[in-house]
Amino acid sequence: MSDGFVTLAEIEKARTAIGETVRRTFVDGSPSLTEMAGVPVHLKLEHQQITGSFKLRGASNAIAQLTDAEKARGVVGVSTGNHGRGLAYAARAAGVRCIICMSKLVPQAKIDGIMAQGAEVRIVGRSQDEAQEEVDRLVADEGMTMIPPFDHRAIIAGQGTLGLELVEQVPDLGTVLVPLSGGGLICGVAAAVKAKKPGAKIVGISMERGAAMHACLRAGRPVAVEELPTLADSLGGGIGLDNRHTFAMTRALVDDVVLLDEAEIARAIRHAYRQERQIVEGSGAVGIGALLAGTVNSSGPVVAILSGGNIDMDQHARIVAGEDVDVAREAA
Repeated sequence: MSDGFVTLAEIEKARTAIGETVRRTFVDGSPSLTEMAGVPVHLKLEHQQITGSFKLRGASNAIAQLTDAEKARGVVGVSTGNHGRGLAYAARAAGVRCIICMSKLVPQAKIDGIMAQGAEVRIVGRSQDEAQEEVDRLVADEGMTMIPPFDHRAIIAGQGTLGLELVEQVPDLGTVLVPLSGGGLICGVAAAVKAKKPGAKIVGISMERGAAMHACLRAGRPVAVEELPTLADSLGGGIGLDNRHTFAMTRALVDDVVLLDEAEIARAIRHAYRQERQIVEGSGAVGIGALLAGTVNSSGPVVAILSGGNIDMDQHARIVAGEDVDVAREAA
């Protein structure tokens, strides 16, 4: 049951709380995508955030709101990679112990990135739901504070600071393309953007392989969705059957959802590198993928959020070289 939508006031408060921790990322115009789309296309370079993804925003805001007692007991979370990295960074900056629980589907590069930030990593099961069981045990047995990757007011408000930046950087924006997984990013961005520009469209972009929020929206309620190997690995995982915030906010604030197949995600990664000179992970490139696929229509300027760049560089090299990288086959 939702206890109300995250507000613009909460997002503005988050901006103040995380101002010294989080980088204000640039927006660049894309001549190649502009020509293809027929309207101005801008890229929000959030993959150049300090930890390589937007997740640092929400994690920093959540850490900032902890009591001294909660900081002393430490924090724990479940992650497909980028939330863990952001939470680890924010926790270390605040001197707080941090444990990240992950499934066996998470790429090694993302595990290494979290450990490099000083967090302890525990690999449990083959889904975020199974990894969540270890989080729940640590909360019950050791009194640690769980900071979830998306369904949390402070997390959503922190991610919403990206939306505040967008309306300042592209005042005439018409459509924002947002990678969609559990909904923390899209809910925060939508709440900020629509408060400032009610006529703007928010479009969620996800992958065909295990798009949990899309399945839940179609069902009209949170449902369990199988987590599958995909090039957009950071978009994997369910939204939680007891979802309190992001399902209701996504249903109310998001105008459309577009799904991409694996070839379209790979094409987006290649385009980001060859045309935009940006190294972007599959999850972060899906906005580009939707534009390349012609599945997004907008009469006004479009902003695609490049949400993360923490891709395995060997995999990236194979993709940009044109190899057909089938992560499902390789995971078998």
